[in-house]
Amino acid sequence: MAASDIATKSRAFTDIRGVPVSYADNRAIEGLEEAIEMSLSFRGDAIARIDEVLKEFPDFIMGWLFKAGWLTQTMETRIYKLMISALSEVEKRLKHANDREIGHYEAVRAWVNGDFFAAVQKWEAVLFKYPKDLLAMELVHYTDVLLGDIAGQRDVVARALTLWDESVPGYEFVLGFYAFGLEENRDFSHAEELARQALAIRPDHPYAVHAVSHVMEMRGRQTGGIRFMGERANQWGTSNFANHLWWHTALYHLDLEQYDRVYDIFDNHLDSRRKDGNKYEELDAAALLWRINLVGQSSGDRWTHLADKWEPAAQDTLYAFNDVHAMLTFVSDDRTEAQQKLLSANERYLESASDANVAMSREIGLPFCLAMRDFKAERYRECVERLLPVRYMTHRLGGSYAQRDIIGWTLLEAAIRAGRFDLAIALANERTALKPTSAQNWRALARAFQGLGDTSNANRATAKAQSLILA
Repeated sequence: MAASDIATKSRAFTDIRGVPVSYADNRAIEGLEEAIEMSLSFRGDAIARIDEVLKEFPDFIMGWLFKAGWLTQTMETRIYKLMISALSEVEKRLKHANDREIGHYEAVRAWVNGDFFAAVQKWEAVLFKYPKDLLAMELVHYTDVLLGDIAGQRDVVARALTLWDESVPGYEFVLGFYAFGLEENRDFSHAEELARQALAIRPDHPYAVHAVSHVMEMRGRQTGGIRFMGERANQWGTSNFANHLWWHTALYHLDLEQYDRVYDIFDNHLDSRRKDGNKYEELDAAALLWRINLVGQSSGDRWTHLADKWEPAAQDTLYAFNDVHAMLTFVSDDRTEAQQKLLSANERYLESASDANVAMSREIGLPFCLAMRDFKAERYRECVERLLPVRYMTHRLGGSYAQRDIIGWTLLEAAIRAGRFDLAIALANERTALKPTSAQNWRALARAFQGLGDTSNANRATAKAQSLILA
């Protein structure tokens, strides 16, 4: 065998980061790398690309594992059969897999069995041995976000970070993961530093933009956030993650009571009535509309279309985070039958299931669904009684602090409407302490003081809100 042939065969057993691959064809491995980069950059169709690779190289185990692993992140019942099918293709070829690939297989198998936490542990075991396995790191980080494992989002990167630098392909994505993990653990300065470092390497890196947007949201830097997002919007692409970045931008405007801009963002970037739609963008649409209603603004007929999109998933019980957003649409569009279907499905599920989503649904998902129904029915005291005991457990629902803030905001509004003004003052004071630049927080505080007849403090809070709007 010629020396060049030997070199080619040797290279075929690793990816571009030196991580072992059992399939000895560089074309397949390069195709997989393209799919991984699509998933990381939220550009192109990663599943379509890996399908092309697998059509040409059907025995490429790592290709099937990528497909199955990436599909875990959709958290949609309609995708489940595709994930099972990809995993079955792996099983046909498992005897040819290396230890890294077996680790990926065991992770997805645990996921399919409903044990999301075991899946994370299996992927983490792969990373212990192969800390430059970018796919494993991606899947652990995103899954930790889905599960609300705040420390895990950060530490999956921290365990390997010293082995990465700009010489390793994909370093900018690792920085993006770490930046978001740091932000969720309230290390805002370090998070922004690393996110901007990632953007210096790759200016069109959506997840790094996302990390900065979270820092600015949590620190109440609304004006700076609007400017930062506006300067980069033409680099986000058109994926559902771009819609999520528009959602973040809308939150800044909402804080400053710039409602025309909020409606404009919803109608042009989050409204899926002219799109096929998927749960990610529909989550953001529901979350934004609910916030619009909480501040007393009309949503027009926007809920009807959104509820149409969610109604087929009313009985999924696959992921509590999805269920609560479905419930937002059902209560807001007065769909009592859909509400009952969702609640009944969850009650049956909690009686019989034993997967990882059970705790999420029992502790946070179902109480919040019931609280939303109470809120819409103007049973505000009942809403408060459901949400107040779980307010410090909401991370178990999954998602980010910014996303879960809808629960705290609903609790505060329910307390005001229930006449629980002492509680409302306490809750609003918490919010103004954390984000003193939010006009909405000061408005709520003013209403609570007014409810107690404390006109002096109500006027001071109103003046503070006005000063923020005019600033």
